[in-house]
Amino acid sequence: MASVQTFKATAHLQDGVKVKTRARHFELTIDEPKSLGGTDTGMNPVEALLASLGACQSIVARVYAPKFGVKLDDFQVDVEGDLDLDGFFNRSEVRPGYAEIRYSFRIKTDSPRENIEQFIQFLESKCPVGDTIANPVALKLEQIIIEG
Repeated sequence: MASVQTFKATAHLQDGVKVKTRARHFELTIDEPKSLGGTDTGMNPVEALLASLGACQSIVARVYAPKFGVKLDDFQVDVEGDLDLDGFFNRSEVRPGYAEIRYSFRIKTDSPRENIEQFIQFLESKCPVGDTIANPVALKLEQIIIEG
């Protein structure tokens, strides 16, 4: 069995800036707040990115905690990032993406601190979303399909 798996998603623009996204049989509405021209019916794409990072770190935590002797009574990730909207609105030459993303782990456990520190270091090295954000990835437009 091959270890490389291809994941797929689609994003279909609705009215205004509302987008219906799908992956497998799941659907997520992405929108913008009213202050950015949306109808506020869902997270915006950059919030969804932060949520994806926190969710990925949480899943890695659940999977690997037992291997490090860490009992998770509760685990939460708080994620925030700084984004200069002038980049998106083409008002200046600043990049449109995040300049910095910060996160904090809130862990309820009675496990030894040494185990927790080793576990967290491992967790950070194994999160696919964190790795994708932290390291350049080949991003390429495959094709443009024009329908009449």
